[in-house]
Parts: sequence; C-alpha cells; structure tokens
Amino acid sequence: MMRTSNPVLSKDVFSRYHSGDSVSKMTVQGVVSKTAILFLCVLATASWSWAQGSQGLSIGGWFMGASIFGFILAIVMAFKPQYAPVLAPAYSLCQGVTIGFISSLFERSYPGLVMQAVVLTFSVLGTMLFLYKARIIQATDRFRRIIMIGMGAIFLVYFMSMILSFFSVQIPMIHSSGPIGILFSFVVIGFASFSLIMDFDFIEQGSRYGAPKYMEWYASFGLIVTLIWIYMEILRLLAKLSDRR
Repeated sequence: MMRTSNPVLSKDVFSRYHSGDSVSKMTVQGVVSKTAILFLCVLATASWSWAQGSQGLSIGGWFMGASIFGFILAIVMAFKPQYAPVLAPAYSLCQGVTIGFISSLFERSYPGLVMQAVVLTFSVLGTMLFLYKARIIQATDRFRRIIMIGMGAIFLVYFMSMILSFFSVQIPMIHSSGPIGILFSFVVIGFASFSLIMDFDFIEQGSRYGAPKYMEWYASFGLIVTLIWIYMEILRLLAKLSDRR
C-alpha cells in the first residue's frame, strides 16, 4: 500500500534507471512470477497457522512475533527496496502466519466465511485488472491524489482506534454491524481495491522505464500487501453482515 501511495514512486523515479540491458531490467512477466512465489509463501504458512488455530492450539507467540517482524520488514523495504529479493519472501511467510490464524478464528465463529472472502478478493483483483487493462480506470494524477487522501484518512482512523484500544476506548460505530460500520467497511474496501490500479500502474511504469530487476520483488511485495488488506477488510465486512442476520 505505502509504495504506490508515496508520491516519490512515480515515473520520474524510474527514469533514472533506464538502461539498455534487457537482462537486468524489471519486466511485467517477472513481477507475475515473483508474485506467484510470494503467494505460495503466504499460502504455506497460512495453511500451518490455520491448522493450528482450527485445532484450538495456542500460537499467540508465533502470531505476535510474525505480526511484529512482518511490520518491520515492510518498513525496511519501503525505504530500502533493493533488499526486497530477500525480505519480500520473509514478509510473506510472516503474513501467512498472521492471516492464517486470524482466518481460523473467523471461520470458527462464521463457518464458510473465509472461502467467501477468498473468492471475493480474487474477484476484486480480476475486476480491477480488467478495468485497468481496458483503460476504463487510469492512474491519473488526480486519481492518485484522491486515493492517497482517502487511504491516509483510513490509516489515521485505524491508528487512532489502535491507540484508544489501549485505554479500553473504541471509536463508535465503525467496528459495529450497524449501517455506519458496514458503510465504513465498504468505503475501506473501495479505496483498497482502487489502490490496485496504482499498483498495476507502478508495475507498468517500472517495466517501461527499465527499473532494476530487484524492483520485481518490490512490486510483487506491494501487490501482496494490497491483496491481504483487501482480504482482511472483506472478511470484516462479511462478519458484520453475518451479525445482522
């Protein structure tokens, strides 16, 4: 999320990487391959933590460790993308532990919810890719500004919510299954989905301007971050909708 929302990640950044060496350049196909590898990393550890959580086994230490370590890795890559070939797989393994365990908790409370969230997440990915490739939605400067402002507001709300939770205080209604809570989830999913357009544009621009090969891992890391975000938000929305039945 943070990489394409950052204004420094524009085509001006890629222009300094332009090179005639086709072997060492970032390519779209390379990003696809790296994304598949990272997805398998997520799936591997998610399957393990899902199995542990489904059996009622406590893996709180693994969960907390993976969450914290994954966050640290993401911050390092945001400032040092050249380390992405090593850090992106490690990040994906950590995230797999996190989302696998969280998913098992949701599944115990709402049977069948996880599969629905997975299907909807990939449906969003396919839809946004079609809209981007068909040029129905393009990552214009105005589009980027709107998405950046919206995402900034969302992260601020979540950050405030996290801080207030330490004092047993919650921001009213946004986490509830009421109309405002559901509307909030739809808005968040909308911004998360449209951020995929900026991810796709980032990949296309990187390939066009001949960015270094390691940027394939960085771009793939970005896609994984966005997809996990979308999945988690869809999971929350489905849980809210289930509570209203």
